[in-house]
This record gives sequence, C-alpha cells and structure tokens, in this order.
Amino acid sequence: MTGMGGYLLDAVLFLPVAGALMLMALPAREKGALRGFALAVSVTTFLLSLVVWRRFDPADAGFQLVTDVAWVESVGIRFHVALDGISLWLVLLTTFISPIAIASTFRAVDDRVKEFMAAFLVMESAMLGAFVARDLFLFFVFWEAMLIPMYLLIGVWGSQRRIYATVKFFLFTMAGSVLMLIAILYVYLKAGATSFEPEALHTAALSGGEQKWLFAAFALAFAIKVPMFPLHTWLPDAHTEAPTAGSVILAAVLLKLGTYGMLRFALPLFPAATVAFAPLFAVLSVVAILYGAFMALAQHDVKKLIAYSSVSHLGYVTLGLVMGTEASVQGALLQMVNHGLSTGALFLGVGVLYERRHTRLIAEYGGVAARMPVFATVFMLATLSSIGLPGLNGFVGEFLVLLGTYRSGEVAGAPWYAALGAAGVIFGAVYMLWTYQRVMFGPLKNPANKELEDLTPREVAYFLPLVAMMVVIGVYPKLLLDPMAPSVRAFVARYHDDRVTAAARAEVEDLAVPVTPGVGTAGPKRPAPPKGAAGTPAAPGAMHPAAPGMPRTAAPLRAPGAPVPGAAGAPPGVTTPAPATAGGLR
Repeated sequence: MTGMGGYLLDAVLFLPVAGALMLMALPAREKGALRGFALAVSVTTFLLSLVVWRRFDPADAGFQLVTDVAWVESVGIRFHVALDGISLWLVLLTTFISPIAIASTFRAVDDRVKEFMAAFLVMESAMLGAFVARDLFLFFVFWEAMLIPMYLLIGVWGSQRRIYATVKFFLFTMAGSVLMLIAILYVYLKAGATSFEPEALHTAALSGGEQKWLFAAFALAFAIKVPMFPLHTWLPDAHTEAPTAGSVILAAVLLKLGTYGMLRFALPLFPAATVAFAPLFAVLSVVAILYGAFMALAQHDVKKLIAYSSVSHLGYVTLGLVMGTEASVQGALLQMVNHGLSTGALFLGVGVLYERRHTRLIAEYGGVAARMPVFATVFMLATLSSIGLPGLNGFVGEFLVLLGTYRSGEVAGAPWYAALGAAGVIFGAVYMLWTYQRVMFGPLKNPANKELEDLTPREVAYFLPLVAMMVVIGVYPKLLLDPMAPSVRAFVARYHDDRVTAAARAEVEDLAVPVTPGVGTAGPKRPAPPKGAAGTPAAPGAMHPAAPGMPRTAAPLRAPGAPVPGAAGAPPGVTTPAPATAGGLR
C-alpha cells in the first residue's frame, strides 16, 4: 500500500543509492565530473526532502507518507517506511548535511574519487532508511548497511592509524548489532507475531526478567552507537582518523541513530526494563556530560577534542530521553539536530585548517584570525553554538533538556541530574573558548601560519547554510518544535502510562524493582491509586491520578500478562494477556 506521499518518501530514500550506481559507470579519471555528479544527486535528494516537509501535516501525531508492502511474506517482513514528527527532522538533517560534506571533499579527497563518492551516497540512503523504517527487521537491515560504507571511508581514506580505528569501530558496532538481532528474533518468536512491526511485537507476554535482558541487548547496541560512557572509546579514534567528510557525517548523523533507536524501539518495547534501568541511564548520561567535558579539556589534538565534546553533548540527549517529560524529549530531539549542525561545522573548520597545515595539534596554531578573519568568524559562531549561547541553536535544546529533567517525576533525584547537567554547560564553555583562544588569537609565532589562505568561495558556500540554520533555530525554534510536538506528546503519554503499568506489574511479580506507596519505581513520588469511601482500593478502571504535566489514564494499573483481579473462573496466579490497542504500542 503506497500513496503519492509514500512514493515521494521512497524517492528520497533511494535516490542516493541510485546515484551511486550511476556514478560507477562514469570514468574514474573524470574526477571533476564525479564530484559534481555526486553533489548534484545529494542536493536533489535534499530538495526532494523539502517537498516531503511541505507535504507533512504537523498537526498529525501519527505516521505519514507511508509505503507498506510485503517483502519476505513467509515470515512477515515488510518494506514499511513512514515519517512522523520524531523522524522528520532527522531525515532533513541527513539530507541537509550530506551535500555539505560532499562539497568539503573537493580538495581533500583526490584518490579513488569514484569509490569515495559511491560509498558516501550508499551510506546516505542507509541512514535515511534507518530513520524511516517501521518494520524492525527492515530497520536492522539499514542499521547494518551503514557499517560497510563507513568502514571504507575510514579504512581507505583515513589518516595513519586508520586500520586500527576502523577495526575498533567495526567490532564495537557489530557486537551490539548481533545482540540486537538476537533480541529482535526472541521477541518475534515469543509474541507469535506475523510481522516485525513494533505494534505486533509489543503484544509479547514478556516477564520482567525477560524484558531486562532484551532491553539490555537493544540498549547496548544503541549505546555503542551514541556512544554512551563507558562504550565511547571507539569514537575519538574513529573521528581522529576519518577524513573530514567522514567525521562530519559520523558526528552529525550516525551517532543520532543510537539515540533515535533508543527512543523509537528500546524504550517503548520494554516498559518494565525502562523502569528498572532509567536511573542507571540517567547516571551514565550525567557522567558522559562531565567526563566528556574534562577529557576534551585535556586534549592537544583539536579533532579529538571535538570528538570528546560529542560524548558530552549527546549525554544531554540520552538524559532527556530517559527523563520522559515532554520538554526533555523535545529538547533531546532538538539537540540531536543542533549537535549535527554545530559539531559538523566544527569538524569542517578543523578540515579547513588541516588542508592548509596538515596538522591538528593546537600548539601548532595561534594568531590564525589575523590571516583568516572570515574563517575565524565562522568558527566562532560554531563554537558559540556548541556551548549553547542564547540566540543560537545549541541553547534551546540544552535548556529544554535541563528544564524537563528538573521537572521529571520518572527518576529519583531528577533536580540533581539537572544541576550536574548545567555544570556540564559551564565546562563546555571553558574547553571550547580556551581552544578558540589558543588557535585564533595571540601572536603569529609559527612562520607556517603566516601564509594561511582564508576561506575560498566554495568553502564559504558550504559553511553559510550551517551558520544560517544555527541562527534560525536559535531565534525561532518553533520551526522545529511545533511539527515534532504531537508525536512527542503521544510518546510521552504512552511512556508514562507504560511505566506506571510496569511498576504495578513489578510489584505483582516481585521483580526486585522497588515500588512503595507514593514512591515511583526508581524513587520518584507518584500519587497512590484512588481509594473508595471505606479506604479500600478503587475498582479496576478507576481514574489513576497522573504525575503533574502527565495525562490521566482510565486504564487499570495492570500490564499485559499480569493477574486480572476478579477474573471469572481464573484461579490465583493465572494470567490473562491484555489485548493490544489498535494503532498504538499498547
């Protein structure tokens, strides 16, 4: 089943890989034609994605522009792709960054240009596919498809230690992927499902212990990709050894697939495990924020410094997701986009310097602003965006995450996490401004810096869209927040209700998830269930008072598979699965 909107989304998805196939027919010696063709394909993909944006209904919380056809019908695998307000901006970020990254390679990549451009375009299609896949097996296919071109970009066109960095990147991500595949198949078989749709898999009658193991498998794969502390060690090596375009697309898009997968699949599918693991993920997120900042402060290589800053900034994203408030989840999504813009611009800036001096050591620079004033201005804007200066895009996302974290009732000690996250903003300003001061200001002591050339027109052309979006989002964040709001609101309502239900189930099954009257699963206070006139618990179906800012639900506090009180003919301990609600995860 495919509508006209679905065909439009399919065109955006497959145009880059079709361009890669056509590119391979061009002669390898025509490097200029190869570069121009790859750039044209990527720009056309971006323009088509703008049409997708115009066709998208921002008031609709559901999935739009749907293509849903059988792929492997015998086991229920479908080619099902669609967009909602959560995936819309990540698709646009991918199509926006890709032509900029390709344009940055025109002087930097001169060897095997045809193969480089083809690999890059294939990776663009794979990234887009992961963001729009609704079938979990299809998502896994696109997830794995990204590994091969990224492996080639680092391993063939990287720096001196590229083989080490590539093997480390591949082993880390493959380990997580295998565990996720095992978890997908387990849930599929347990549910007796006829498809790999999340709605079908959500009907599986999983015990709390099973949910914990399955969530751990999903979360490990996504945490490696983010990467979360302490699974981050592959990232600085991959960034340092990758070519500039590889670093840009890795930071701007690939890392977001970890946080997107956590939001789209891990959290909704395993609510009982989310209850149990949310405090751990909150702690690891705050540790990543502070650890990444301190590690960045200690770096001598400017590219490795920016890599550690990514560990810190993405800690805000994972913190916002597990806190589960509308503000924190919106802030996390917005911060995914913001990080892609600001960190992408920073890596492009490092690439500009490296092309001219062939060194990334901070000590080799100083006084660069005197020779490259336009570059210094652009790099300053990217730096201020990265540290969250009000008026630029970075401020809005981090503010919403911290505000939503402070107000969260899902995890105990939320105000402390917000305070520690705010401290990370201060440390981020310290290492970024100190780096900028050492590179751009001071006397021109190194003779090699006296001949530096300022930005060329081509370089100005690919920096300008990034700078423009930093300002636009900083001044008018409603442009992004309004279309994502209905989908985020639906996710947050479901997230809260699933956690409440999972907490009740944990009490029944004694899953070592502490729940006491008036206290949430991980410590947050939550109102006790309503009582009748005689002080007895209200009948099933009575309204349960939700936490402030959360929707009320008329559903009894019972998860699928939990004992049904008063079920006719049901002996003690017998469970009755609750039916799934059509069109939702529960």
